[in-house]
Amino acid sequence: MSVLIDPPNWPGPRGLLWSHLVSDVSVEELHAFAAALGVPPRAFDRDHYDVPETVYERAIALGAEAVSSRELVTRLTAAGLRRRRIRPSTRRW
Repeated sequence: MSVLIDPPNWPGPRGLLWSHLVSDVSVEELHAFAAALGVPPRAFDRDHYDVPETVYERAIALGAEAVSSRELVTRLTAAGLRRRRIRPSTRRW
């Protein structure tokens, strides 16, 4: 299992800091880990789960590897699992 979590550095709802939870193996592994952690499916965004700082330590206790945000993106991209946001074209025809 290679589930990764970055530090809770991202400001978000309810005045909490948030982390990103990813897998560098498969999306199925990520969904299974998130379910075991009690993270709701609505927290999934393209290739990661946004999780509040209140679950950070529990994620590590369940086996997530704590990595920097840069390492998380690097490993997700290297695994071919990074799904970039598609931005609407600003071109006018």
